[in-house]
Amino acid sequence: MKGIVFTELLEMVEEKYGYEFVDQLLSESDLPSGGIYTAIGTYGHAEIMTLLRHLSQSTNTPVPDLMQTYGRYMFRAFTRSYYPLIEHSTTAFSLLKSIHHYIHVEVRKLYPDAELPHFTVEQPTENHLWMRYESERKMADFAHGLIEGCLAHYGETATIEKTNVTEDGTVVLFDIMKQ
Repeated sequence: MKGIVFTELLEMVEEKYGYEFVDQLLSESDLPSGGIYTAIGTYGHAEIMTLLRHLSQSTNTPVPDLMQTYGRYMFRAFTRSYYPLIEHSTTAFSLLKSIHHYIHVEVRKLYPDAELPHFTVEQPTENHLWMRYESERKMADFAHGLIEGCLAHYGETATIEKTNVTEDGTVVLFDIMKQ
């Protein structure tokens, strides 16, 4: 995983719980990287899951809830760091429809070794979008938070139903209805 995913998670945790908490989290997590991340580095997916599990234990917050909260936070970070990729869309649905064929293409130009989830998107009506998420990393809750962050960025509201297509969470369907 790209280091930005780690650095932004630690920023979020620091904002909410303070630097000492982050330091303790990193110390107690026994990470192969030693908890030293750069935004452009690449680190094992297992490290983010270790951090989330320890954060979950320390805060009594379920990992899926943490991932969703982090997804919302990360979308705001993306709007700051990658605004040119977001400014071409005027609605949440237009941005969400462009993830696989535009956003991820541009991300690969910046980070050729990035391992990104695959999205298949269909829009049956103006206010209805289906997003099929596929990833061996099983981070659909993070994607859910990103979708929520996207909607909030554009000042839109929608209901989001998340359904596991596979039992292990590698394939998930998001059914999004604008209100």
